[in-house]
Amino acid sequence: MTASTTRRSAARRTRILAVGAVAVSGALLLAGCGDQTNASQGGSDVKSAPLADKLPKSVKDAGVVKVGSDIAYPPVEYKDKDGKVVGIDLDIAKALGEQLGVEFAFENGTFDTLLGGLRSKRYNIAMSAMTDTKDRQNGIDSETGKKVGEGVDFVDYFNAGVSIYTKKGDTQGIETWSDLCGKKVVLQRGTVSHDLAKAESKKCEGGKKIAIEAFDNDQQAQTRLRSGGADAGSSDFPVAAFAVKTSGGGKDFELVGEQVEAAPYGIAVPKNNPELRDAIKAALDAIIKNGEYDKIISKWGVKDGAVTEAKINGGK
Repeated sequence: MTASTTRRSAARRTRILAVGAVAVSGALLLAGCGDQTNASQGGSDVKSAPLADKLPKSVKDAGVVKVGSDIAYPPVEYKDKDGKVVGIDLDIAKALGEQLGVEFAFENGTFDTLLGGLRSKRYNIAMSAMTDTKDRQNGIDSETGKKVGEGVDFVDYFNAGVSIYTKKGDTQGIETWSDLCGKKVVLQRGTVSHDLAKAESKKCEGGKKIAIEAFDNDQQAQTRLRSGGADAGSSDFPVAAFAVKTSGGGKDFELVGEQVEAAPYGIAVPKNNPELRDAIKAALDAIIKNGEYDKIISKWGVKDGAVTEAKINGGK
């Protein structure tokens, strides 16, 4: 979700899937939608972890970092065919947990509630393919320009742009956002794709606006396009590319044009917790240095989005 607004825009992007508590090897737990995670103590060893001393005492004592996430955004975080929660964010969080000696406990929620969950202290962090933008850093609603919260700090861990995709063999000449004028696009509510579609529609001439249908999650948008209910869909490049590769065995969709608005995904941390922010940054730098990060990014086939160092608030 992009540079000008947000890859999953300012505290929005809903993905609702009931996810049961699933233990992921090592230092990772996942909790069901609306449930607080009860982290077991059988995973990471705080005392032996190399960066445990960087954590705030409250987190170290609890042995867990509570993570708000919208777990329906493959390949970033999603349920596989066996019902197991997997994805890029899950693997990175596990590696961070091994450095810090705590579990990263994911709790499923709708994207547009995640930053509110940080403010209410339901979560310690939000990690959900959330684009780092100045508006989010400053607590500004990107559409209205009004202050809606205190803002967050981001630890940037990946880069991604936004893509358009169509039904395979039925591109209708669509290559750019301007080509969507007079057509219908489906996407996830509150994402950068949503922001871009609204902005582009205002530029359309001759009354040929873009018909925009926004859904709670990206998978619903894909279903709509697959059934012939729209001309195109849009989402983050890794998500669109994954859908093109996997939906219908690769027979449902195709990417059109180039990805745009490349920007960093960031792990959102409340501004009043710089100690936790800096601990996560140190852990991310450590897994980049030791090669674990590269293994994860390579595993998911998204090396084009890899970062070479952790940055704080690098979004524009």
